[in-house]
Amino acid sequence: MVVAVENLRFQYYCGNGPVLDIPRWSVSHGEQVFLYGPSGSGKSTLLNLLAGILLPNVGTIEILGKPIHSLSSSQRDKWRARHIGVVFQQFNLIPYLNGLNNIKLAAHFAKTANKSARASELLSALGIEPQLHDQPASKLSIGQQQRVAIARALINQPELLIVDEPTSALDQQNRDAFMSLLLNQVKQHNTALIFVSHDLRLADKFSRVEALPKINRVGRSH
Repeated sequence: MVVAVENLRFQYYCGNGPVLDIPRWSVSHGEQVFLYGPSGSGKSTLLNLLAGILLPNVGTIEILGKPIHSLSSSQRDKWRARHIGVVFQQFNLIPYLNGLNNIKLAAHFAKTANKSARASELLSALGIEPQLHDQPASKLSIGQQQRVAIARALINQPELLIVDEPTSALDQQNRDAFMSLLLNQVKQHNTALIFVSHDLRLADKFSRVEALPKINRVGRSH
């Protein structure tokens, strides 16, 4: 099991934002999960909990059998870098670094071996021509930046890939190209994928589709 959630409860201390109350939820190796829900339902909050950026108020979150909520902040950072890849909605690339160095930086944080060759291979597999590998991220098109973001998320060969609303600003052609590239990569590496979006047109591309309101049972009886 890649993800195992038990009796998870979370609410921001200020009282604002979504309340999550998930009795049980899991994701297996190689599973591709499309998770949807309306704005404010807690999709991004759940992803931050799974990545160890936020901690639950109550309950357990295990990633690959490791209770990440019990780790220190630095331990969670290291665990995330080695085992979880994240593709952010805004990509979060460092604009003055080229594509290769944006990817290699992720390997550096995970303290893994030099990944220059693999970074180049990933970029090429994702359709970035070699002459563009040394271009600053700020000079790349949106579609090219997306591909760099995918490569960065995959460089450490994570068992879990988390993707947060990456297609919201794309036209249909770029959206379809992005999805094809992403799903091809996770299938090749048997990577578990949790893909969050409000765009139900993408749902039929996934092996499992879930609505957050159905797994988030606020106010359950005791």
